[in-house]
Amino acid sequence: MDAFSEILSGVKLSGALFFSAEFSAPWCFTSPASNTLAPLLAPGAPHLVIYHFVIDGTAFVTLPDGESIELGPGDIVVLPHGHPHVMTSSRGSTGGALTSAILSKIKARDLRPMQAGGGGDSARYVCGYMACDPFLSRPILGGLPPVFKVHIRTDRSGQWLENSILHLVEEAASGRVGSDAMLAKLSEALFVDTLRRYVAALPEQQTGWLAGARDPIVGKSLGLLHSRIAHPWTIADLADEVGISRTALVERFTRYLAEPPMTYLTRWRLHLAARALENTPRGVSEIAGDVGYESEAAFNRAFKREFGEPPGRYRLKHKQTGSKTPEVTTRPPGLKADSISAESAGRSGISS
Repeated sequence: MDAFSEILSGVKLSGALFFSAEFSAPWCFTSPASNTLAPLLAPGAPHLVIYHFVIDGTAFVTLPDGESIELGPGDIVVLPHGHPHVMTSSRGSTGGALTSAILSKIKARDLRPMQAGGGGDSARYVCGYMACDPFLSRPILGGLPPVFKVHIRTDRSGQWLENSILHLVEEAASGRVGSDAMLAKLSEALFVDTLRRYVAALPEQQTGWLAGARDPIVGKSLGLLHSRIAHPWTIADLADEVGISRTALVERFTRYLAEPPMTYLTRWRLHLAARALENTPRGVSEIAGDVGYESEAAFNRAFKREFGEPPGRYRLKHKQTGSKTPEVTTRPPGLKADSISAESAGRSGISS
C-alpha cells in the first residue's frame, strides 16, 4: 500500500454532506470555524475538514486574512484546517442574513435544497465535511495550505462522483432509506479523490510529506514505515526494500522531508505512543512494544527527549488536564525544515 493510502486507511474518515443550496446573486454567508460547527455536524469529532462543491454558477470563498478564491462549475474548495470563511456571489458582497438560516438547517439536519438570494445569476452547490483525527491525519493535513481548490470535471471518475452525489442529494432530501449512509461514503470518496488531484498537481520542485508521498522512492519508503511501524528497521533494510543505495535513499528522503528516514520513523513512533498514552489504558511496556521498542528503558529515554517528561508523567498530566498531543507546528515528522539530530535515532534503541 502506498503512503497516502496507508495514512488514510488509519485515519478513519467519517464524512457527510450537510448543506445543498441554490442562491441567486447577490448572496453572502459566513461559515464559522470548524470547531464551532463540529458540535452541530459531528458531536465528539476532534476535527472537521470543510469543503464546498460548486455545481453551477460562480462563487468566492474568502478567509479572514483576505485570501480569496474564485470558484466555477466543477470546482471543489477545501479548508483542511477548518478556518472560518465567507462565501459570496461576488467579491465585496456583504450581508449575513443567510448565515442564521443555514445554521438552522444544519441544526435540524435538513438536507433539502435551500433557495434564497437577490434574484440575479444563480449558483448551485453542496457543502460537506470530513471528521478525522487531526493527529493521525497529521502528515497529510500538515502539508496542506489553509484553503485550496481542485477541478473534478476533467475525467470520468470525477464526473461519476459528481453525478452520484447529485443523485444521492435528491434521495436524501426525499428521505429514502439508506441514502444518508451512501451519501456519507461518497462524500469520503470525493474528499480522497480531491486530495489525490491536489497532490498530482503539485509542482515538480515541491517538497514536504505530500510531495514525498508522490515520489516513487520516498513514497514507497513512507508506505513501508507506516504500514510496519514496529518492524526493526535499519536504513540498510529500508534501502533494500525500495531498491536504492542507503546514501541515495537518505539524500532523497531528506530532500523531501527535511530529515532522514530513521529520524522520521523515531519521531512518528513516539507520537503514536503519546496518542496511545492519552487514549488507552495499556501499559507503557506494551505501548513501547507496539511502536517498535524492545526495551522499555530505551523507550522511556527517547520519549523524554521528545516530550520533555517520561511516559508515566505524560499520561498522568494529560489525563488530568484533558490536553492532547502537542500540535505539529512544533516539530511535525517531515513537515518542517528543522530536523532532530541523528543521534536521537541512534540513542532510541532503533538501529540505523
